[in-house]
Amino acid sequence: MDIDSVSPPGPRPTLRERKKQRTREALVDTALRLFTQRDFDSVTLDELCDRVEVSKRTFFRTFASKEEVAMAPYEDMWKAFIAELETRPVDAKRSILQVLQDAVLAAMRTMNTGDWAHRLLSCTRLAGRTPAIEAHCLYFCGVTVRAALDVLHRRFGLDPHDLRPRLALDILAAAFHRALETWADRPQDPTVEHLATDTLAAFAAIPGSLTLTGVAPANQGG
Repeated sequence: MDIDSVSPPGPRPTLRERKKQRTREALVDTALRLFTQRDFDSVTLDELCDRVEVSKRTFFRTFASKEEVAMAPYEDMWKAFIAELETRPVDAKRSILQVLQDAVLAAMRTMNTGDWAHRLLSCTRLAGRTPAIEAHCLYFCGVTVRAALDVLHRRFGLDPHDLRPRLALDILAAAFHRALETWADRPQDPTVEHLATDTLAAFAAIPGSLTLTGVAPANQGG
């Protein structure tokens, strides 16, 4: 996959939109820095807002909670994934799992700007040691799966009572999270290109995982 191939830029955002985006980025960067330097629970919302010089009202117009601002880089990619599913062509020659994988990789390409990889690394490591963030991540995964199922049922003509689309999404999510773990454990500073490589490797392992069998020890038998 050519991670550097990006879609042509859209219309230039308005001044108000650019200011909102800068405030959002400042909240995310400051939150991740404070949560990494100290314990998540010890950083208050008042302190976070003071550091960024915004009101709590402004914060809640942007994020619903501390957990959400901490997981913003992760959530941004999966929101882009849903947007990609909305535009994926319906191709009978590609399985639904392949379509889902294509959408994940396409969403990842849209994230290949600025410091997204560094932010994702920070929030991934935070989730691994913070139960509140990990719980929020599980909740968000459920929301994303339901949104993706809605797109699959609506655009791809799949039966809402068919278990296979849900299982395909569960497999996709599990493979991506294993790739994310591998990526976050890389010794060098990981990049979006590294994440794409690790994700492709996890996707490639899916078929073999479904047919994997155990091997009895040599000293067992009749």
